[in-house]
Amino acid sequence: MQSKINSFFIPSSSSSSTSRSQALDPPLPPLLDNLSDDEDFTREPEIPIIYTRRATNTDRRANDDLFKENDPNKLNFRQELVVATNSKKVLNKKRKYAQFHLDLGQSDFLLHTCKTCGFKFAPGDEEDTRVHKEFHKSYTHGIHFKGWRNERVIDTHSLEHGRVILVLNDDPPAHIKKVEEVIKMMEMELGDGWIFHKNCKVYLYISSQRVAGCLVAEPINKAYSLVSNSDHQNHDVTTTLKEVKKSTPTTLQFGSISFQREIIKKDKNQRNSNDTTLLGAIICEKDSIPAVCGIRAIWVTPSNRRKHIATHLLEATRKSFSLDVILEQFDLAFSQPTNVGKLLASSYTNTKSFLVYTTNSYS
Repeated sequence: MQSKINSFFIPSSSSSSTSRSQALDPPLPPLLDNLSDDEDFTREPEIPIIYTRRATNTDRRANDDLFKENDPNKLNFRQELVVATNSKKVLNKKRKYAQFHLDLGQSDFLLHTCKTCGFKFAPGDEEDTRVHKEFHKSYTHGIHFKGWRNERVIDTHSLEHGRVILVLNDDPPAHIKKVEEVIKMMEMELGDGWIFHKNCKVYLYISSQRVAGCLVAEPINKAYSLVSNSDHQNHDVTTTLKEVKKSTPTTLQFGSISFQREIIKKDKNQRNSNDTTLLGAIICEKDSIPAVCGIRAIWVTPSNRRKHIATHLLEATRKSFSLDVILEQFDLAFSQPTNVGKLLASSYTNTKSFLVYTTNSYS
């Protein structure tokens, strides 16, 4: 039985076994013969460092290795974990698509005009909204004013919560720059290109570190007395108004349907800014009279009106415009005043025949 099993295997000779063992296990090179006896074989070989250290990232978290995969669930969890680490409160990081404005064909959809300050801005734009907010505050409450080291303060003996500063053409550039900033604010309401020139004297009313009012005065040579409406003219105007009311029917008839007009009576004691004696064209006397001071423009911020700031500015101008003499109230001339300006001039001078002048009559 053993002989049958051995017959299946090829007997190997000693030479073949020796060559096969040499092929499998080649002899070592004769390197050990050249080594000295003093060399230490127990020392670990030195491995040269061929890498450089990466710069440290202070914003890197210790658990960044957990989110190297591009799994969206892990990324969302990483964002929530970072937010929770910073603010100790998990916030929803999902983007919200909210429509702030609806375009329904509005005329002011792109640019909206503020009814108070007249500033045009784009609704929804954060930068435009911020600029409009700052400008609106400066327009309604006054331009911010910290004060100057050398101020020319005019003492009127009646100011409790503010002061009046006089600015001349030869003052420092910072003073002139502040005046020009206020003039630009005035031009939005009074018109541009005529309010200020180098010969003007500017009076600023300062209250709560803001320019609450401004008056621009200039030297003039002549002025004209305003012609006040006579009683006969007033009577004619009243008669004409009564005739118009009588001629206007109080009942409107549309076929078989009739409408009755409702007549509303106004309070006689209520102050009416549209006084017929101060409306219409400015009519002056033909002959001029000598004049010294002309009020070229006067303006008060909307939030500070009805606080007698314009009166304080006029008083400061009257007392300080001429160095050698204090002017009287009726000595001040006004340059083509508006309806509100007429009421102010008439109230301040206690007459409806105050002085007016043209803006090109300065010396």
